[in-house]
Amino acid sequence: MIQSTEIKKILKQSKRIAVVGLSNKPNRTSYQVANYMLQAGYTIIPVNPTVDEVFGIKAVPTLKDVDGPIDIVNVFRRSEALLEVAKDTVDVQAKVFWAQLGLYHQEAESYLAKHHVPTIMNQCIKVAHQQYI
Repeated sequence: MIQSTEIKKILKQSKRIAVVGLSNKPNRTSYQVANYMLQAGYTIIPVNPTVDEVFGIKAVPTLKDVDGPIDIVNVFRRSEALLEVAKDTVDVQAKVFWAQLGLYHQEAESYLAKHHVPTIMNQCIKVAHQQYI
């Protein structure tokens, strides 16, 4: 379990957030959370094969299609999809895996730990940012 001091450090040091499952619909939680993080100064990379763009930013279908380094992979997919996203996170050498509130997968957590990827699950990045930054 990552402590609050580590979460604060992650949020302060990170710049680029790949948002897996980011919707282009303003009423969706993923849109609202990513928009907040965008307004807070982070670079948002929409990762969703079913949308063309979000916030005027071209979406990519998978993490492997992201150009450049990824500081945080922020996931808005069902818990059963987390292991696949965790494997992609390791493959693209992203620094941190963050699954949103309500999302948890034990096998994904173990896989990420084995590969030394700091992992936060079942916690909203927006709430954490408001709390620690």
